[in-house]
Amino acid sequence: MLDPYPEFQLRLPYGGPSARGRLLSEKGTNGSQKMVVLAGSPARPEVVPSFPVRMPSSYRLREKLIADGTIRETATWPGWLEVIQDVECNSPSAAGDILTGRSCNGWVEWKTADGRPLAEFLDQVWAGPSRAWLVRGPHSVGPDLFWRTWLPEGKVSLAAVRLRPDVTQGVSKEQLRAFVDEDYESTASYNEKVQIVEELHAFFSRMRPGDTVCAVSDGRLWVGEITGNVEQSVTEDGSRTLWRPVEWGGDEGIPLEKLPGELRQKVSARHDLVDLTTVKAFIDGLGVSDKELVEEARAGGAGAGVEPLAVVARREVELPEPTEELRKKLHVHTREWLQDVRQLLDDERQLIFYGPPGTGKTYLAQELAEFFGGGREQVELVQFHPSYSYEDFFEGFRPREDPGTHEVAFRLTAGPLREFAELARREGNRHIPHFLVIDEINRANLAKVFGELYFLLEYRDRSVRLTYSDEDFFLPRNLFIIGTMNTADRSIALVDAAMRRRFAFIELSPRIEPTRGLLRTWLETEEKDSEPADLLDALNARIDDPDFQVGPSYLMKPGVFRDGGLERTWRTKILPLLEEHHYGEGLNIESRYGLPELRKMLASRPATLSPQPGEGTGPE
Repeated sequence: MLDPYPEFQLRLPYGGPSARGRLLSEKGTNGSQKMVVLAGSPARPEVVPSFPVRMPSSYRLREKLIADGTIRETATWPGWLEVIQDVECNSPSAAGDILTGRSCNGWVEWKTADGRPLAEFLDQVWAGPSRAWLVRGPHSVGPDLFWRTWLPEGKVSLAAVRLRPDVTQGVSKEQLRAFVDEDYESTASYNEKVQIVEELHAFFSRMRPGDTVCAVSDGRLWVGEITGNVEQSVTEDGSRTLWRPVEWGGDEGIPLEKLPGELRQKVSARHDLVDLTTVKAFIDGLGVSDKELVEEARAGGAGAGVEPLAVVARREVELPEPTEELRKKLHVHTREWLQDVRQLLDDERQLIFYGPPGTGKTYLAQELAEFFGGGREQVELVQFHPSYSYEDFFEGFRPREDPGTHEVAFRLTAGPLREFAELARREGNRHIPHFLVIDEINRANLAKVFGELYFLLEYRDRSVRLTYSDEDFFLPRNLFIIGTMNTADRSIALVDAAMRRRFAFIELSPRIEPTRGLLRTWLETEEKDSEPADLLDALNARIDDPDFQVGPSYLMKPGVFRDGGLERTWRTKILPLLEEHHYGEGLNIESRYGLPELRKMLASRPATLSPQPGEGTGPE
């Protein structure tokens, strides 16, 4: 009796001819439905370099078929090989592997004449591209489950100890929730039941043949392909185990320390089943060179200018080199200073500009973020204040109106850091720098605002369990943080010690470059009189505390150069700062820091002793 499936076709790489195959109801040794490659089908004459390592069983089968003449050169397909007799394979993917000479997702690549993928003919709902999963063995059966059962028997399993036996593949999450509530009763807590439902639903209804599956054993990651549907087994004590057939690839796993950082973060999650789809591109690229990935993509029909996601995903995040144009725009004394900032960001991932008011901290932070990030789209600005909290910054429950009923309820809502981190780690963004600028970072209670995120600032290759959503979260390596801190508002010595350790600190002060002399350089560029620079130097020479010296930005605004503008700015912007600094001292601010007194002092100095940038402002 013929199997109730149509004939399928597989298009060979680089627009080659199509092979023919038929799906069987009979299952192979790995639990998948078998696939027959029909005689007369073409085969690729060469294999990709990684094929013997990634798919050793398919490589060995192909070599055997070539050696015994089942696949051989022929005039029927010039430049290709030909299968001269039917070949029965353990799975549709294995059938595709021997024909294409590379890893092949047979469930998707085998199609009917009218373009319907083979997957549509299975007894499982199939939608969208293939996924990737991490499955861990239950601790109760010991640490060697992978070596003892999964690898030799070609499977992966999930414990379903108390689940009723009549649950079938494709079950909905709502049905599973009801079953788990009843079957597990008082043996599991509420949170445990929620996790059990998520894992069972993924194993029963979201996993499917063709998906990638990973396992961790002996400090290594093993990668395979799910090749069949859910099966169940029952032990003597009545405990149930779910399992799916898997074709494990490679003869040895990949050391965890050699994995890309984001993939290493995801596989560190401690759940028995973890969705790795967001990092599937990293998994697809393991053990394969960029050149080979590009060739495989082109062989599959990708355009010449299209880069595979696996290539883009593992590209290192690079900050552009500072340019002379940037130096001139920011009026910085040297490009070397900008290069130091770039290197600190590359090494630390987060830094803080600190200094007195008016030294251009926020302006510099935003401009550098836009330059290094490649535009404003990669920059997010947040301003801290004393009442700012973790719930404002990262996530928390906030009142939200239901658009349908207009009722207000508290819902878990993401804050700017979580939203921006998720934007930065999207598949197309992972190699693009993203910058979070935190203005006035020291005005908030930093320990309260950052919470468990303190850990992630230092360990970007780890994840933490979140307080509210109870999810595993990590900070992507392409997310940089630049903070600003006004030392007149709060001394750097009072900043949380943990925060000081996790940030690089760069001082912006009128007594050192690049702030020293900035106003004078700007005035020369704008072809304006140098008096404001002379007055600012004289003012700062009279201020004993460097944390309260005044920066040049107050005098770099158009209003300063209108009639009476300098006097107005001095009276309304600068003198009030000094009033606050000397509050309670009984000092006559006007007589010490007012323009008439400073002008009088400057006029009394010999021309040869006129103040230079930074003169009299204390040691550097």
